[in-house]
Amino acid sequence: MKKINELFRAHYALISYLIFGGLTTLINIITFVIFQSYLGVNYQFANVIAWFVSVVFAFVTNKLWVFGSKNVNFSGFIREILSFFGFRILSLVIDQLIMTIGVSVLHLDAALVKLFDQVFIVLINYVFSKLFIFKKS
Repeated sequence: MKKINELFRAHYALISYLIFGGLTTLINIITFVIFQSYLGVNYQFANVIAWFVSVVFAFVTNKLWVFGSKNVNFSGFIREILSFFGFRILSLVIDQLIMTIGVSVLHLDAALVKLFDQVFIVLINYVFSKLFIFKKS
């Protein structure tokens, strides 16, 4: 049990990112499906709505629990939120490219493309967050 505790502490950021990244992905996919399938919104616009909702959730969970950012002053908070959304905009561009190729070019089901797409997006968002956004001072 001691060994498991040590491993958990050593890899806390990765484990918690997988948990909260999974929840973020779930929020993204559910939001996308609701807007695209049930409300009839164009898949590209539904993707942007899903992105925004999930990025707000991800910022809060990443800041508080995944990377344990201690920036409480206004300038530190602004730097984190701007870099978080900035890098997430970069991943949104990649997300939109994958969705467009999968749906408009390859004519695959939008929900299936979204599911595949999110696996890749979670990985690049982790790298962005770990290396550039919530880095230790």
